[in-house]
This record gives sequence, C-alpha cells and structure tokens, in this order.
Amino acid sequence: MTVVWINGAFGAGKTTTARELIDLIPNSTLFDPEVIGAALPYLLPAKHLAEVGDYQDLPIWRRLVIDTAAAMLAELGGTLVIPMTLLRQEYRDEIFGGLAARRIGVRHVLLAPAETILRERIAARDLPPDLPDGEIRIRQWSYDHIEPYRSALASWLTTDAHPVDTSSLTPYETAVRVAEAVGSGEVPVCDIVQTPEPTAETLAAGVLLFDEQDRVLLVDPTYKAGWEFPGGVVEPGEAPARAGMREVAEETGVHLADVPRLLVIDWEAPAPPAYGGLRLLFDGGRLDSEEAGRLLLPGPELREWRFVSEEEAVHLLPPVRYERLRWALRARERGAALYLEAGVPTPSPVAETAG
Repeated sequence: MTVVWINGAFGAGKTTTARELIDLIPNSTLFDPEVIGAALPYLLPAKHLAEVGDYQDLPIWRRLVIDTAAAMLAELGGTLVIPMTLLRQEYRDEIFGGLAARRIGVRHVLLAPAETILRERIAARDLPPDLPDGEIRIRQWSYDHIEPYRSALASWLTTDAHPVDTSSLTPYETAVRVAEAVGSGEVPVCDIVQTPEPTAETLAAGVLLFDEQDRVLLVDPTYKAGWEFPGGVVEPGEAPARAGMREVAEETGVHLADVPRLLVIDWEAPAPPAYGGLRLLFDGGRLDSEEAGRLLLPGPELREWRFVSEEEAVHLLPPVRYERLRWALRARERGAALYLEAGVPTPSPVAETAG
C-alpha cells in the first residue's frame, strides 16, 4: 500500500492532475482531504473553528487525514492519490510520519509551475462577471498563499519532493509525467522514521544532555509533533537506561560511555488516542564544545535540535513535558530521583518548591 501525495501551491492544478492520474496508476483511488475540512463544521463548535484561519492548523484535521487515508487503503488496497497543499514542514512530517507508522509509504510529488504561470491561472478565475463570493475568497486565498509557498520552496519543499514543472503541461500531460516517475522509482518513498503507534501503555526513556552553559538539549522529531528530549520507547527485554543511550546515539550521534543516572520517573495518564505509560528521564551529563559540535545534523529522525535554558524550554515543550523537565532539573541539583504523576511530584516536596 502506498500514497502518492500531490503537493503544490493553490492553483497549481493538483486536483485535476490527480483525477487524471488515477486512470494511469493501476488500482489507485482519489482521496481529497478537502472533504475532511468540509466535515469539520459538523464535528466542531463554530467558535472553535473561528479561532483558526486554516483547517490544517487543527490537530483533528491532520489526524483525520491520516486515519482516513489508512482506512481507505485497508479497505481498497493499492495506491491512494492525495492532492493537497502542505507548506509547513512540521505538518508534512506529522502526516507522513503517521502514515509511515501504519507501514504506508508516501511518494511526494511537487507540481511547480513558474510563478508567473501560477498567478495567471489564479487570475483566470476573475473572468466570469457574476463570480460567486465563495470563488472570490478561494482566489484571494490562493494569492495569499503564494508567499508561504515561496518560503517553503526556499527552505525544504524542493529537497523533500520530486518536482514536476507544469508551466507548459496540461493536467493529463502532468499526470503522465507523474505516473512515469512513480512507476520507474524516480519518486522514492519518503525517508521518514517508521514508529508504530502504541496499542497499550508504553515505557519510554529520555536522556538530558547539557552544554557547557548547562542548557539542555531538545530535539524536534520528524515523526511526531512537538519538541522532545532525545530518547524513545524501550523495546521488550531492554533496560530503560540502555534504551535511552541507544536512542541518543541513533538520533544525535552521541555515544555515552557510562550508564546515565535516573532523574525522574513520571507516570503519564492515558489521553485518547494516546495510551500513556511510564516516562523516565536520565542525566546524560555535560557535553564540551567539541562534543556538542559533533552532534548530527537533522536527518530522517530529527528536523532540528537546540540547547535551551529552562526558561526557553517552557515555550517549546507541552506543559506536562515541561513539568517533567523542570523536576528533572531539580532532581539533578539535589542528587536524588523523583517520582511524578503527570508531571507532579508524589508525594509533593515539603521543604522546598521547584520555583
């Protein structure tokens, strides 16, 4: 089972190309995520929807795209052709990573007409004298997203997707080019970590690494949303501290010589669709400037990494994860491990606070 994701700016011809493409790729089906956006007004309160300007900013939209694509492939098999603009790399990583977790490979294609051609195609929507208000909004939306599209091209999009210049191609000719590139293997399956979604509570081990200024290392994984500590799920039969060491080596290239010291054990409550479980944080020690300089550049597992102060971490980590870090730093100072439940020490410290 595979997905062919047709990306590109608004007005690039993704949907018309996708409709032609399903006639060229055997056993393929069209899935337009616009139907998910159209369903959200029936699922969410109007006030909640009014708080966002783009359905893609809603976690439920991204989750439903992943789940619907997986359900369609489970039902139909073959190939799913998905025409959808993705300009934010973290959304691309979340969706493609979610599909990879279900063992669904994604072949990413970018329709890339010259910007002058793109603007001409958008402007063509001006022609009808009685243009409906909805169509006017769509046209303006397309114009407004040219700059974000240009920024994505400059930063990540062209290196991630297989580009097809459609400036002088009809939708059918474009579909032929895409079908040939997919069929020949010229469009590879995206290089993204496959992390199966848990089916029960999990045990995970993270390792805190510090620089010479005592700032802590945070990483931004490609396969899930949000910043994290280096680490991951403990495999069956694996010692948690050793799992943390293994994950640190895989993600950052840092090989710890000694087993790290335990700082906190935190019980994370189930919050559907997540199952929760035990989260352990270990003290991996301080890296000198030479060791920090050898950290791996972002690759299949990491989008980015950085050393941050405790004050900076509050703006990057989800609240419970930040509380876990906060108490881990206090445990490091005191030289004694702490037991937490949902980021709260149990029993609560009586003599001093984390502040």
